[in-house]
Amino acid sequence: MFFPETIAKIFNVKYPVVQAPMFGVSTPEMVASANRAGCLGSLALADLSAEKSVELIRKTRKLTDQPFAVNIFVHQIPEITDELETKFIKTKNFLEQFASDHNFEVHLPSLQDLHLNSYHEQVDAIISAECTVLSFTFGNLDEKSIQKLKEKGTVLIGTCTSVAEAELLEKSGIDIICVQGIEAGGHRGSFESENIPQIGGLSLLSQVYDAVNVPLIYAGGIFNGRTVKAASELGAQGFQVGSLLLNSKESALQNFEKERLKNVSEKDIVLTKSFSGRFARGIQNKFIKTIENSEYILPYPYQNKLTGELRRVARTVENAEFVNLWAGQSVVSYSELSTQDILEKLLRECF
Repeated sequence: MFFPETIAKIFNVKYPVVQAPMFGVSTPEMVASANRAGCLGSLALADLSAEKSVELIRKTRKLTDQPFAVNIFVHQIPEITDELETKFIKTKNFLEQFASDHNFEVHLPSLQDLHLNSYHEQVDAIISAECTVLSFTFGNLDEKSIQKLKEKGTVLIGTCTSVAEAELLEKSGIDIICVQGIEAGGHRGSFESENIPQIGGLSLLSQVYDAVNVPLIYAGGIFNGRTVKAASELGAQGFQVGSLLLNSKESALQNFEKERLKNVSEKDIVLTKSFSGRFARGIQNKFIKTIENSEYILPYPYQNKLTGELRRVARTVENAEFVNLWAGQSVVSYSELSTQDILEKLLRECF
């Protein structure tokens, strides 16, 4: 296969393959390993504070001298109302009791104790750290942030899950669009948290290719040479790989989580709002079965912050029924090799 050169040249890497920014899975070590394969590593910053974001950027730069992307969430924070506060307390009490009923104690934060960070602080930190590539999801950057980043020469990658979202990104001046199919693992990049587009990836990719005139990266179900070639035929010039790296040497997943991957079948992979309040694709467990479609789901980021402590404690006791394990619809034999080795194998299959 002849790889398109456009995106590789923009990123200043050998291959137009992007290691997905999987928050909670990808690490600075994974970014560096992806870079060694000649691909673009991605550092997941999600909605961390500006200080923590800079700390991770500096740690990554100690491991690689190659370009890498940073990725942030550009969500809006819902206003705290009496209704939200009442529902928060109700959900908090239920989750604490739910955990206790399953033999582990957890004390979840109050609404007043939550630390909610605006992505605008991250943008300023990313500019100060002189990052060259910024990808983002959950919507679009505001006009002022786009202008500030472009003045610094930062390449901007927006995420779309529909043609309409792609057109909005192009209109606002975003350089590259990552087209995310419904089969992709992790959070949907949809601009809205409710009534999200549920378009199959290859169908969406073909439609977006016809609708916009910026380079496209495809994300969703990429796990071998055939899937890369299929995406290329439909207009992708870059290819984002995530789930294939879940069990890699550099993955942040713990051993009990990696063991769960070995027994996954296609029927286990579901879309859920239960952990974060936004739709994400992952492996079903007792928590998802109980919380999904219940009254105990708050809007993002409140649900995400509230369940964060529960998930942290569940990991310390290795309880796979109370942790989120995001994975895409393409179930594979998750390799224990390094990210570099996994990506190099993928690249060999493309020729």
